[in-house]
Amino acid sequence: MNNKKTELLVAALENGTVIDHIPSELVFTIASLLELDKLTSSVTIGYNLNSKKIGKKGVIKVADKFFSDEEISRLSVVAPNVVLNIIRNFDVVEKKEVTTPDELHGIVRCSNPKCITNNEPMSTYFHVVDKEAGTLKCHYCEKEQNKSKVKLV
Repeated sequence: MNNKKTELLVAALENGTVIDHIPSELVFTIASLLELDKLTSSVTIGYNLNSKKIGKKGVIKVADKFFSDEEISRLSVVAPNVVLNIIRNFDVVEKKEVTTPDELHGIVRCSNPKCITNNEPMSTYFHVVDKEAGTLKCHYCEKEQNKSKVKLV
């Protein structure tokens, strides 16, 4: 009897969020960004899984956690094309493709040392000038920077 298993079986989520289609090199960055190490619910991380869409991917399953709009905006800066699957009673009830919003509030730091946000206790505010290229423009000092080089707040 030749009964080989060809899939990795991971327990299904009753309720929570599955973050799918994560580029493999960003899996642990996302886990850190979302502070998953501070959760008390179970977190399952799949790394370097085969994907027809992106070659190698990562998946993060988080039990009993539904991410806020702010957390999703933070996620969009690092990995704008991941998919969030919202699970309730073991069924996917919603799929959200994470996209970069038109504005980012309090998420990234301005790279201009003279910017008021680096010298006064105030929140940063960026306009997303070009989503494809990842160009952000500070609302206050108007310095442009690429989101691949930004530091998160």
